[in-house]
Amino acid sequence: MLRLAARNPAPAAAKRMFSAAAGSEVIGIDLGTTNSCVAVMEGKTARVIENSEGARTTPSVVAILDNDERLVGMPAKRQANTFYAVKRLIGRKFDDKETQEVSKVVSYKIVKGNNGKDAWVEAKGTKYSPSQIGSMVLTKMKETADGFLGKPVTQAVVTVPAYFNDSQRQATKDAGKIAGLDVLRIINEPTAAALAYGMDKADGKVIAVFDLGGGTFDVSILEISGGVFEVKSTNGDTLLGGEDFDEELLRYLVDEFKKETSIDLSGDNLAMQRLREAAEKAKRELDGLAQTDISLPFITADATGPKHLNMKITRATFEKLVGKLIERTMGPCKKCVKDAGLDKSEINEVILVGGMSRMPKVQTTVEEFFGKKPSKGVNPDEVVAMGAAIQGGVLRGDVKDILLLDVTPLSLGIETLGGVFTKLIPRNTTIPTKKSQVFSTAADSQTQVGIKVLQGEREMAADNKLLGNFDLVGIPPAPRGVPQIEVSFDIDANGIVNVGARDKATGKEQNIVIQSSGGLSEAEIEKMVADAEANAAADQQRKELIEAKNEADSTLYSTEKTLKEHEDKIDAETLEKVKAALADLRTKSEGDNTEEIKAALEEVQKMSMKIGEAVYKSQQGEGASSDDKDENVHDAEFKDKKD
Repeated sequence: MLRLAARNPAPAAAKRMFSAAAGSEVIGIDLGTTNSCVAVMEGKTARVIENSEGARTTPSVVAILDNDERLVGMPAKRQANTFYAVKRLIGRKFDDKETQEVSKVVSYKIVKGNNGKDAWVEAKGTKYSPSQIGSMVLTKMKETADGFLGKPVTQAVVTVPAYFNDSQRQATKDAGKIAGLDVLRIINEPTAAALAYGMDKADGKVIAVFDLGGGTFDVSILEISGGVFEVKSTNGDTLLGGEDFDEELLRYLVDEFKKETSIDLSGDNLAMQRLREAAEKAKRELDGLAQTDISLPFITADATGPKHLNMKITRATFEKLVGKLIERTMGPCKKCVKDAGLDKSEINEVILVGGMSRMPKVQTTVEEFFGKKPSKGVNPDEVVAMGAAIQGGVLRGDVKDILLLDVTPLSLGIETLGGVFTKLIPRNTTIPTKKSQVFSTAADSQTQVGIKVLQGEREMAADNKLLGNFDLVGIPPAPRGVPQIEVSFDIDANGIVNVGARDKATGKEQNIVIQSSGGLSEAEIEKMVADAEANAAADQQRKELIEAKNEADSTLYSTEKTLKEHEDKIDAETLEKVKAALADLRTKSEGDNTEEIKAALEEVQKMSMKIGEAVYKSQQGEGASSDDKDENVHDAEFKDKKD
């Protein structure tokens, strides 16, 4: 245990520069709880890239099929083994109370990870880390960008909720690594939104960003002046978002249906999946309508026959259901304004980010709190990815005259004598930064000290998030209070923590880069990278197989049509060979061997040429026969008839 001896703060670390390789593209990815989005710089402007389905955002949903094929996005939504809102588990322990809260509302299984501590998910007996599921969504974003740019992308800026702790940030970086991306920078979502909004609109202003997304809530206050985006304060709730709004409506629908029919749908996974989709759709519709209908025929059945769900939901009913959730956003807003040292009247503009900010009741609540109408000059679903792309442009050197000064969202420190949490870096300190402090031993002749690294705002160490611990050994025996042990914290521009301890007498030191609570070792990450690459290869093989089958189907149709039209013009030997080749292609195209299908295709294409030759010869023969007939024709003689 350490005893506080004296304060010795070091100056803030100089600004570190991370730059991308010249000429390489840096994409911006908003890895969201509900939806994800990818953008890239085109000149001086950020552009959102449409996915293969033509949509500008992609559902952060992953499905594992029976053949272990993985679907991501909209196609994954209507599958049996579906993972959604997994971002809420990233960087969390299985025993965290937040994990237990999530487990109550998701349909998939949350289990202990390989180390027996972390929260992982399971499908069909296989366990996946949240970083691994996140990497599948990031891979989809990467493929979207690859297709648009016409070349592979390897570098990205990825956004996280401002209130994410160190463990969650590390786990997000791991997800990028598994997806084959070099994550140059982790950037806070509200800061990214401000970057996209304030490029040309907000110079010389103080703006508040209210970001209510699918799974998390953040609020940040920034001052923008001369291209410098300085975050004054940030606050939030990593378990408050659109998923919770859906859950309230879902619970209401289940309860109302039970009252009407005495049937509880909560144990029926298929019915709950349909109901969840309907609740999400109704929630969105109520942004623009005063009332909406939910109609789900054949939702279930009992001894009396099939049952249908038909309900009307008014906006007023929905607002009543989620009133407490909206109210929960106000606490972080109050703290954020207080931490910024500002009066609400000093905030010039409020911008709304995240899909839930479209809800009229949310907008009026924000307006009442800040005393001004929120700006609607940004697309809440796309602005974060655009800001990430702009930061990518800064790192690449394309976007100049912009400096981003972000902050650490939570205080960092260590456990000292009596289980007290001693803060070394208070929350809302501008990063990157480095602080150090001198401590001493708590007992006589103590030769080693244990350093427990924590993050949070509570006074007692046990009430805060333990990020990691390590021991400094080999301290010369001395009376308590004599050894001088300097503990230093270093936070980089990604908000990721490095901690060191040094015995000033001997110069012995011990350093630790805080590992993700997502607890993935380098070996596990490498295994997951290989797995992702193998799946990418498998995806390519599946694509080639489908293309070969499609070509076989098309070739069979056109060749058989030609054969039917010209069968009488083809000699018996050629006809037999063509029919044999067609039969072989039909058989092979029902299998899954791409090479065999291609070989059979090639044979049919050769036979098609023989059909063409036979038809051509036949036509030549007809032409010659016609010429022979012409030789026996005599010109007629005409005489003028005289009157």
